[in-house]
Amino acid sequence: METTKTKMQSFWEIVRFTLIAVIIVLPIRWFIADPFVVSGLSMFPTFNNGDYLIVDQLSYELGSPTRGDVVIFKYPLDPKNDPTRNFVVRFFDPGKYYIKRVIGLPNETVDIKGSAVTITNAENKKGFTLDEPYVKNTSDNNIHFVLKSDEYFVMGDNRSGSSDSRFWGPVKKEFFTGKAFLRLLPINKIGVLPGYYQQTSK
Repeated sequence: METTKTKMQSFWEIVRFTLIAVIIVLPIRWFIADPFVVSGLSMFPTFNNGDYLIVDQLSYELGSPTRGDVVIFKYPLDPKNDPTRNFVVRFFDPGKYYIKRVIGLPNETVDIKGSAVTITNAENKKGFTLDEPYVKNTSDNNIHFVLKSDEYFVMGDNRSGSSDSRFWGPVKKEFFTGKAFLRLLPINKIGVLPGYYQQTSK
């Protein structure tokens, strides 16, 4: 009788532990932190194909993306990412996700001449050119883009090999999943806020 009772106790301990783990882990997984594996080389050399990241999903619920953030977002032109699509359907049948860097903020003007990116905003009416040491592969562009109050201009660090706002336009905040918070793989590049770069001008 004692043996049977002990086995039952062990069984219910396992059940209780499992339930507690689910209650704790699932909300974190859905609303706070999300794993993301980099696919492709659009952010090279900052990120490589196969890099394993943890995405901070909470920051953009409480605030807004800032210039220099490395962001993960739902590709706006993918029909599966349509915000009007049923939430449950979108959860189990997600669309395409991209990883890029925030370059332009709402209500700013982005001008790209060759590989130089100039930002004009209320604080810098004459504009300022971004310092971008993370860009190794440049491209030759001639772009003028005025962002609306809910739009962000994003670009890959691998400028000659990235599909981004230069080609399909800005991203609205509602499409952002979060920002790169941790890089766990490769082991020799483990770090917090991987790839983040703070501009001296706003």
